[in-house]
Amino acid sequence: MNSDGSVNKYKARLVVKGYAQMFGVVFSETFTPVARMDTIRMLLALAAQKGWTLHQMDVKSTFLNGYLEEEIFVEQPEGFFVAGQENQVYQLKKALYGLKQAPRSWYSRIDAYLQNLGFIRSLSESTLYVKGAEGQILVVSLYVDDLLITGSCREQIDKFKEEMKSAFEMIDLGGMTFFLGMQIFQKQNEIFMCQHKYTKEILKKFNMEQCKPTTTPMNQKERFCKEDGAGKVDKKLYRSLIGRLMYLTTTRPDIMYDVSLLSRYMHCASEIYFKVAKRILRYIKGTADYGIKFSQVGKFNLHGYSDSDWAGNIDDMRSTSGYCFSFGSGVFSWSSKKQEIVAQPTAEAEYVAATASANQAVWIRKLLADLNLQQNESTQLFVDNQAAISISNNPVFHGITKHFKIEFFFLREVQQEGKVKLLYCKTEEQHADILTKALPKLKFEYLRQKLGVCSFKAKEENC
Repeated sequence: MNSDGSVNKYKARLVVKGYAQMFGVVFSETFTPVARMDTIRMLLALAAQKGWTLHQMDVKSTFLNGYLEEEIFVEQPEGFFVAGQENQVYQLKKALYGLKQAPRSWYSRIDAYLQNLGFIRSLSESTLYVKGAEGQILVVSLYVDDLLITGSCREQIDKFKEEMKSAFEMIDLGGMTFFLGMQIFQKQNEIFMCQHKYTKEILKKFNMEQCKPTTTPMNQKERFCKEDGAGKVDKKLYRSLIGRLMYLTTTRPDIMYDVSLLSRYMHCASEIYFKVAKRILRYIKGTADYGIKFSQVGKFNLHGYSDSDWAGNIDDMRSTSGYCFSFGSGVFSWSSKKQEIVAQPTAEAEYVAATASANQAVWIRKLLADLNLQQNESTQLFVDNQAAISISNNPVFHGITKHFKIEFFFLREVQQEGKVKLLYCKTEEQHADILTKALPKLKFEYLRQKLGVCSFKAKEENC
């Protein structure tokens, strides 16, 4: 389907009964990597900054390109028996859809081909391939049968497309416009991504097309616990709704906290949680065309924000960590997640959140280094807690930190190495605050704008 709902093409596939395979006999390893959404969004942000154009190619009958190492036999498909040889079977040389090892066979094939072309695979992201230096760089990101291609030289991109067509049966989709349910709009030094079509599908599925919109996804005073005394709802319906909303957070960090919070109650869905989930639907009804805007900025540098609430979960008294990273325009990496420990002082909750943010910052720096965009300066990480910054800078406050797990002191190490630098910012300017708690309308809209979330129809000055 196209982004407007029209039919792009029809597909028919021969699928084998993969559930009949025996582990260790006709397959062993099945894992195959796919590109992380953080990586895809980072490439969009880099393309907007560098003035690159993103291209997309699709492989026809992807898994048929993978060669099998095991000896596998399949029955003749019903209705397609060879006359006089009904009792015979096929021996497969290539993978088919349904086989457990089909994705891995395909990945092994294209991985070997790309490396033969001179591409270098990133050690931090197994689906990211880079060729050339910064002046003539070519970048390829692999997501199963979709190839995202960008770089500084158009001739190099066209040459790569021809090389791929000569080795595989592929479709050149031209400029990237629709990818995994995400709509991409490219201009010179500006890229906007949203899930407008997917949002409409969610509203239609749950009969919320005519609902009254709200200005925020959650009431600020809302509190949740497992045993709330409310009546239970259909778990299947609730999980379906939350699952769809979770995928919507691919381009909507403004609902990340709310959806993450509701996902903790999949096993005990009640009328209260379902009512809050419907409020999120009412919010996205009024912001259906919202998404992330990446644009060129004067000072290009990686920086992030880290924040935490304190003991926000009533059931286990754990806190919620949140972080976001950007190059100066829209954020491309974000997270909202409940912490694994019970933080005693507020500084500990902030310190744990900062450690998780530092881990993400180190990973992003590695990706940028693989793309020949090394960050020579320390990545600035803004935290709104002075005590957490002091703990990370020097071994003091022994009474507060004596129970900390050893793994959290990784933050001190990356600061000493100059990879990350914690800086103080006021709570009012803490962009990650929207990822850790429900906020009042004015502050929510202010931070949403700071994240780069805006309407496709909005004017540039309001975006």
